[in-house]
Amino acid sequence: MTGVENNTKIMKKLNFALVGCGNITSKKHLPILTNDLKEEINIVAICDIKEDRSKQLSDQYNIPFYTDYHQMMREHPEIHVVEVLTESGNHARHTIDLAQYGKHIIVEKPMALTLADADKMIETCDKNACRLFVVKQNRYNLPIQKLKEAIDQGRFGKIFMGTVRVRWCRRQNYYDHDAWRGTWKMDGGVFANQASHHLDLLEWLVGDIESVFAKSINALANIEAEDTGTAMLKFTNGALGMVEATTAVRPTDIEGSISILGEKGMVEVSGFAVNEMKIWQFEDKQPDDDEVVQKYRTDPPNVYGFGHYQYLKDIVRVIKENKKALVDGLEGRKSLELINAIYESIETDKEVFLHFKPKKCKLGVGD
Repeated sequence: MTGVENNTKIMKKLNFALVGCGNITSKKHLPILTNDLKEEINIVAICDIKEDRSKQLSDQYNIPFYTDYHQMMREHPEIHVVEVLTESGNHARHTIDLAQYGKHIIVEKPMALTLADADKMIETCDKNACRLFVVKQNRYNLPIQKLKEAIDQGRFGKIFMGTVRVRWCRRQNYYDHDAWRGTWKMDGGVFANQASHHLDLLEWLVGDIESVFAKSINALANIEAEDTGTAMLKFTNGALGMVEATTAVRPTDIEGSISILGEKGMVEVSGFAVNEMKIWQFEDKQPDDDEVVQKYRTDPPNVYGFGHYQYLKDIVRVIKENKKALVDGLEGRKSLELINAIYESIETDKEVFLHFKPKKCKLGVGD
């Protein structure tokens, strides 16, 4: 058992540090950590290279701020967990840098942009005896948990199709807000960003993927990467999958949904962010089936906040009890490999079989 694990097992609270003070920090992580989980977590420091952003949150939450995370780590040896909440293209570099301090690391999605970077992150964390967790908060949505339960119980029988639809609206000002958005080097397009959670759910629920064939266009956004795409998947269990993803919906968001079809039943979870049970039908009915749609119609009003709350709460439990995490580095790598395969297929115009070495994929590399 490492020193970090030994200390966290007897600590009432875990000491967190946050690297990156952008929207995901200010709107999701900080409010949850300082309110919902304040009895279990202390935030001892935050860091961002943009001093104005870190100082603003420092003043708001009365937390020490830094512009250099090495200085932050040296001055706060009491830290147990570091959250990497920076730009997608910086996740790997920051995680690898921070792993040398032997603290557990939580990294936002996607964990990296290239498979080589993801492998380096996993290797470095293993070498330094720190655990790596990847944020996949939609797995904790109540309707998704109910769907997973039905799959694990075998209620679908043979699953033959899984479909996800991400039909969202992101106007040009969204991409223009930060220069890195929509670039190959730092972000990617709708597959790597907005649809990454949905791809993770599809793989988690239906099973490992054998191959993918994908197409994309840039419908409305003036960015390097795609804003619209489709992908056809073949699962190792013989099922087929369809992915429809776009940020070009106008005038507003339609849905983020997943449908599972099997020989004995069908379920669709819809809503803005796979948070609303829409269809729940099985041939072999159980007593509570008639109540499921109503009971799991929606998560609490703050869709994102609920998922992140459950995710972070579970990470606290996992660390304190030294349990297996739902999404560690290896599990987070799975959906990243699928995303890379999608981009490889788009560039080669060919079916790509997984467990491959990307050659034409632009994600994390650029033109």
